[in-house]
Amino acid sequence: MKVGVLGAGSFGTALAIYAANNGFDVDLWARRQEFVEEAQKARTNERYLPGVPLPDRLQVTGDLTRLIDSDLLIMAVPSHGFRHVLREFLEVYPRGRRLKLISATKGIETEHLARMSQVSFEEGAKADREVCFAVLSGPSFAAELANGMPTAAVIASEDGDLAREIQEHLSTGSLRLYTSADVPGVELGGAAKNVVAIAAGVLTGVGLGHNTLAALITRGLHEMTRLGFAYGGKPRTFSGLAGLGDLVLTCTGGLSRNRRAGLALAEGKSLPTLEEETGMVAEGMRNSLAIVRLARRKGVEMPIAEQMAAVIHEGRDPEDAVRQLMMRDLKSEAEL
Repeated sequence: MKVGVLGAGSFGTALAIYAANNGFDVDLWARRQEFVEEAQKARTNERYLPGVPLPDRLQVTGDLTRLIDSDLLIMAVPSHGFRHVLREFLEVYPRGRRLKLISATKGIETEHLARMSQVSFEEGAKADREVCFAVLSGPSFAAELANGMPTAAVIASEDGDLAREIQEHLSTGSLRLYTSADVPGVELGGAAKNVVAIAAGVLTGVGLGHNTLAALITRGLHEMTRLGFAYGGKPRTFSGLAGLGDLVLTCTGGLSRNRRAGLALAEGKSLPTLEEETGMVAEGMRNSLAIVRLARRKGVEMPIAEQMAAVIHEGRDPEDAVRQLMMRDLKSEAEL
């Protein structure tokens, strides 16, 4: 089988390396030709996943047509670029052939508030192409996946046969996939947990302790669950790998870009400064606005997300944001 990966950031590269190491022929697409040439020559992605060699079965390309005969196509581009890249790919993808697309993007469009499943169906309809959608999510740092460390994740699709097919093809001794039919829950869990992880970094950055962090993670899970329920998500999703599992990893792990973004916010750095310094996108920074807007649309209370959006986009002092959270009206823990 052949796997195509659109997006050569850290996670896209990790998925491409994983697939190639497990017997697939893989084409990894990147937009910048300079990057393609560097990666092909060095056989590493030093910008986003340094020190991890690219297997012989993995080729880096800037030519979208190289990926049209992929048995599985993985989209691993940031949420704000997902629609544009998919539209470009569908323009060269043959009519009459089903595209089996796996989204590895944990985000929501800020302008349209669309999940990547919705973007995929919209763009497929516009291009007159049949897109069969699945989403991959769960606690999975790119570097650990690429280095073969045991990882468990969820593959969700409304098409149960597709979910099982992907599960069977991509599961190995180092990656265990569980199937789910809860596409909105898995997508919203993956996006919302990034905002909570930024808050975790902020708390640590201003010198608060483990008591505060544990409270944040627990209440953050409540917020994610409320939002998911409002959009048709299922309870088990948020107590599983794509909910609690991913939340704990992203809030506590040193490799978490969103947590590191929160640490930098606590130092007084702005969003443009962070992206310029790192060259990477912390999805939660951009998605904080989308999450808040989705919550308001359904009348869902998400005070942590509200405060983080204010810190990121309005310049609110991080310590004042924490005080605002602690002084909210008292309520029962059982309330959702």
